[in-house]
Amino acid sequence: MKITNKKMKNKKRIYLDNASTTKTDKSVLREMIPYFEKKYGNPSSIHSFGQEARIAIDDSREKIANFLNCNPEEVVFTGSATEANNIFIQGILDLHKNSHVITSAIEHDSVLETVKNSGADYTVLSVDKDGFIDPEELKREVKEETVLISIMYANNEIGTIEPIEKISKIIEKLNQKKERRIYFHTDAVQAAGYLDCNIKKLKVDGLTMSGHKIYGPKGIGVLYKKNDIKINPIIFGGGQENGIRSGTYNTPSIVGMAKAVDLIKEKRKKKETEDLRDYLIKEVLKIEDSFLNGPEKERLPNNANFSFRGVEGESIVMFLDQRNISLSTGSACSSRTLEPSHVLRAIGLDNLQAHSSVRVSLGRDTTKKDLDYFIQNIKEAVKKLRKISGR
Repeated sequence: MKITNKKMKNKKRIYLDNASTTKTDKSVLREMIPYFEKKYGNPSSIHSFGQEARIAIDDSREKIANFLNCNPEEVVFTGSATEANNIFIQGILDLHKNSHVITSAIEHDSVLETVKNSGADYTVLSVDKDGFIDPEELKREVKEETVLISIMYANNEIGTIEPIEKISKIIEKLNQKKERRIYFHTDAVQAAGYLDCNIKKLKVDGLTMSGHKIYGPKGIGVLYKKNDIKINPIIFGGGQENGIRSGTYNTPSIVGMAKAVDLIKEKRKKKETEDLRDYLIKEVLKIEDSFLNGPEKERLPNNANFSFRGVEGESIVMFLDQRNISLSTGSACSSRTLEPSHVLRAIGLDNLQAHSSVRVSLGRDTTKKDLDYFIQNIKEAVKKLRKISGR
């Protein structure tokens, strides 16, 4: 599929893969640079050079605590959201032996794989065709040994927003009857940029976030851990982060994460993004035999996931990449596996449908003009690829 149209070659890159990663905001980068060049002391050192960095970390912790509406000592810095999920889940289960965990079929692998490899008894809740768990099923699956429930706030592939506040109320009532406390954890990686993460409203015991999903740097995550919860560490060393996560502080990235969190309220364009997403969905569904995966409502404002009968999602991605459009397959395949997305399978798609999917995730800079260019080209891509496959 060689491109000969020079106009196409020179077209600016249309980036529609923001659920995978976002660019680092320029103001975030500016905030980080001094901690590479001038203020590079180790925050654990007692000299003034190190303490300068320590103050920056304390200030960053305060900013993130304000965003979450929690106490600063409840904010734990990690190397990623994957690590944060592991620290909380493994930390709880290591402390509470012979326990039971409940999670959902559409969780991120860093939750599902951690639960499955924990050695604990576990239940994976089914979801409906739009990706929602059934709170009544959750209640039925609770056992006397249940110590942890982990349900994501919003799904990374199909954008489903789970009823976290409703779940927390169910757990609150269960905890009034049970001898063993049930802890509630939510992966808020995709949610943080668009949804309310006020801990006092969500009433969760643990919450995880990632820097590079909110226009911050890669290699930094945050774990909110409620003060009264004890967990066993899974990383040992110098005892940083109150012994929960040892390792030399990544000061530039911590500062960058805090700045990115600070910018969320200032740069959040929920309504504008929703309007663009709805326009996108309406136009793409004009393509014959195209389908929207996930809910029409209660969906992340920047997410749209489509299946196109008779076309491989990977071929669409490659075709559009030659037109300077970046997005990802809905089947979330990688070079390591050709298995279809467990999320799409969980909502009832068969292997062919899952492999015919693409995910479009809008960002702060996405314009209607960008979407018009995408819509024009995906229509052409589907038409040409169906012709090649004999449809």
